[in-house]
Amino acid sequence: MSPAGTIARLGLQEAVRRRVFLVVAALTVAYLVLYGFGTWQAFESVEDEVGTSLAGVEPDIVAGATLLGLNMFGTLFLGTILAVFLTLGAVRGDAERGLLQPLLVRPVSRATVLAARFASAALVCGAYVIAVFLVSAVVTWALGGWWPDRILAPAVGLAAAVALVCAISLAGSVFLSSTANGIAVFMVFGAGLVAGLLGQIGEALGSDTLEDVAQAASWALPFEALYQGALAALTTDTVGFTRLAIDLGPFGGANDFGPLLWPYSLVYLVVVGWIARRGFAARDL
Repeated sequence: MSPAGTIARLGLQEAVRRRVFLVVAALTVAYLVLYGFGTWQAFESVEDEVGTSLAGVEPDIVAGATLLGLNMFGTLFLGTILAVFLTLGAVRGDAERGLLQPLLVRPVSRATVLAARFASAALVCGAYVIAVFLVSAVVTWALGGWWPDRILAPAVGLAAAVALVCAISLAGSVFLSSTANGIAVFMVFGAGLVAGLLGQIGEALGSDTLEDVAQAASWALPFEALYQGALAALTTDTVGFTRLAIDLGPFGGANDFGPLLWPYSLVYLVVVGWIARRGFAARDL
């Protein structure tokens, strides 16, 4: 096995030893049970009130899009928890515990260590959010009979968003202690999602200032823009009053940032990796 593969495997084994995956699995099961129960009750209410719905609005589509949009928020949050647990002490934390030095005395570059830790965390977290999203989509279809307009684009968007969170957390581990890095990443994550919500409020109120602030925050933290794009893909073919009703909800409608988002996110990832590499190279272990 290559040095990068060995380092990635050792990082995952350390996560297993600390029961990271056990904690995430327990949270995920509880989350999916709660989501299933909420979906069942929501569609039951839709069926009971179908006669009182507004003309031109399809309530099952509004309910399904809102519920699955809420699920995407929860899935990204759980994926972020996993990403932070896998990377928050990848550099400084491991160095303080004496786990990093034995790797670097061998002919393994620091860049290889960073790349291996990022690849393992991003693959695990990406696969996790895709799996949870797909299971939730099936639950929504089974209990309510609604299926999103796009299924692949939202899943890939969530995976890309959580990969950027992995990169940010890994870069933070170069400069901050484990506790400080975990707090910082969660605060950055929360700030990004709040900024996106403010943008939707600004659009509803017609406030150009709020929309501009939200746009700037989404480009500064592109995991938020990727999440918004994934959310928008759920109902990309929905039109009319149904579309308007979805857009009025916080988890139904979202902004599509256009074709430049993905190249920009890749450049952003490269820049974050370059900062992490330069910082790691300057550290005295």
